[in-house]
Amino acid sequence: MQVNIFSFSWEHFSSNKVISITMMTMIGEITILDRHAPLISAFKPSTMFVVYNDENWVPYRNDFAIWAWVIEVRDSKVKILTDMLIDVEDQKDLDKDVIELAKNEALALMEKYKSSKDRVDMEKFIEAEDALLKSIAQLKLYEVRK
Repeated sequence: MQVNIFSFSWEHFSSNKVISITMMTMIGEITILDRHAPLISAFKPSTMFVVYNDENWVPYRNDFAIWAWVIEVRDSKVKILTDMLIDVEDQKDLDKDVIELAKNEALALMEKYKSSKDRVDMEKFIEAEDALLKSIAQLKLYEVRK
């Protein structure tokens, strides 16, 4: 199965030897295998793993933290477009202290916006919620790496 994963930061994964992809969509976890029925779906910020054969045809699993966007499956070809794609092997993006700090800052901002006596600025609240969800996906990936 051919798989191409693109992120807006130009990081990507590509392989034509993919066995399966497992990820969380808006309706639940799915696993995509070769000859999967056509599908277009949004997915949740979460971890995703891809099982593929390496150059010696040995099965290998690669885990990623992904951020919401869209997946398309058609004719044994899978295209994934995401805002964030972090590989489990990426040391610079998986610093637990930095991720925890970002998570706590997002939680504090959300609480500030929620308990504000004025009207809640929904745009800022959603930005804080997005930062929280990204941090949670990164922490899940960090746990996979351990």
